[in-house]
Amino acid sequence: MTTAYQLPAFIGGTKQNLIGGRWVSAASGETIDVINPATGSSLGAIAAGGAADVDAAVRAARTAFEGEWSRWTPHQRRKLLLKVHDVVLDHFDELALIETLDMGAPLARTSGLREWTSQVLQFFAGQTGAATVATAPNSLPGDFLTLKSLEPVGVVGGIIPWNGPLIGLWWIFGPALATGCTAVLKPAEDASLSVLRIAELLTEAGVPDGVINVVTGYGKDAGSALAEHHGVDRIAFTGSVGTARSIVRASAGNMKRLQMELGGKSPDIVFADADLDLAVPGAAMGVYTNSGQVCVAGTRIFVQRPVHDEFVERLGEFTKTVRVGNGLDPETQIGPLISARQLERVQHYIEVGSGEARLVAGGSRLTGDHAGGYYIEPTVFAGATNDMTIAQEEIFGPVATVIPFDDMDEAVRLANATPYGLAGGLWTRNVSTAHKVSRAIDAGTVWVNCYGVLDPAIGFGGTKMSGYGWKGAREHVESYLYPKAVYMNLG
Repeated sequence: MTTAYQLPAFIGGTKQNLIGGRWVSAASGETIDVINPATGSSLGAIAAGGAADVDAAVRAARTAFEGEWSRWTPHQRRKLLLKVHDVVLDHFDELALIETLDMGAPLARTSGLREWTSQVLQFFAGQTGAATVATAPNSLPGDFLTLKSLEPVGVVGGIIPWNGPLIGLWWIFGPALATGCTAVLKPAEDASLSVLRIAELLTEAGVPDGVINVVTGYGKDAGSALAEHHGVDRIAFTGSVGTARSIVRASAGNMKRLQMELGGKSPDIVFADADLDLAVPGAAMGVYTNSGQVCVAGTRIFVQRPVHDEFVERLGEFTKTVRVGNGLDPETQIGPLISARQLERVQHYIEVGSGEARLVAGGSRLTGDHAGGYYIEPTVFAGATNDMTIAQEEIFGPVATVIPFDDMDEAVRLANATPYGLAGGLWTRNVSTAHKVSRAIDAGTVWVNCYGVLDPAIGFGGTKMSGYGWKGAREHVESYLYPKAVYMNLG
């Protein structure tokens, strides 16, 4: 039974873009309907921004970067980030509810991001001194003083996906505020509301006009304009490989710095000595979390043959117990997919998989009590091989493909037989196996006897076609800075 919640006052009406500290409609006057994926009903509209809006936002960000903001001290920026922390946490119940209504994730999940948000904001607040100046020894003849400093790169363009904007925006805003950069953020048109509400809160917290700007709209319009704009010094992008290629080409115009977090088809390896009581639900939710709409999802589950059949049986039974429903229902574990378009995509892959492998559980769209929403049953395929379509292409839905293997060497070979390299996992009681396999997997992040945990002070990233650059840790902050050397002749 869905619990009754009062809609936040923010929900409804038409939301505008934040440009230079002002809320303005799209230059075209056009809007995009906002749909609740749990019901198919309207939540209002957002501005359909385009090139003119992006240009205005970039110019506002440049003005702010070169103005008073450039004179803020690290201590001032740290105080601001801590104020942002307090304001955001004070409104977190509202933000979690907006996120659930807008993109469908269970309220238990979105509300559970409170502590992570606190952690990430405090982490970036602690990084405001990253732009340091140091005296560097030199080997020059004569009397020279050499200084090395890290300087903010300037205007950062951020493009984030719809699968978790409440998380994704902080990978842009956090380091920008910490380093003294300014930002123009283009959230996904399917889920922009939590970003826009946070932008309101940032202005309330005292972020100066133009430091943070938000332009909503379609990728082909606003996103492309942001990637191509010569006033943008750095692009941080999370999304598909195809879009990333376009951004890389567009970046050549002014040699933008790039950070890309792209797709994944991550392996999750279950060895015969694994604790199946831990591995079965762990591997399952490594796929089903956020309805499978997670780029690090461990959708290729490799299981050693001695426990393969038992694992498949237990995974199928576990999958049938996972509760799918409206995210406002406190018992819901998996919400709807984000859109009718994404539902159609996942249904297509399930149809393909049914012709390739054995359907163990799920596979159907949920109707009846779920009418109007974009719900799909969590799905398990077994009897699969690593060259099948469902094992090679990113589905971005709650679809697990189980593949048997014989020994460690085969597991590693199969795990790495993918163009992606975002994440991976393994389940074993053997410490030697854990070390050897975690080193051998080609991925930016590997989990052992767990899946999906993340500390912003450690961070994550990808390799191969899963992108480059790092989110979190000092590396992330320093990617918003560039090194400068100063040579002083003291003679």
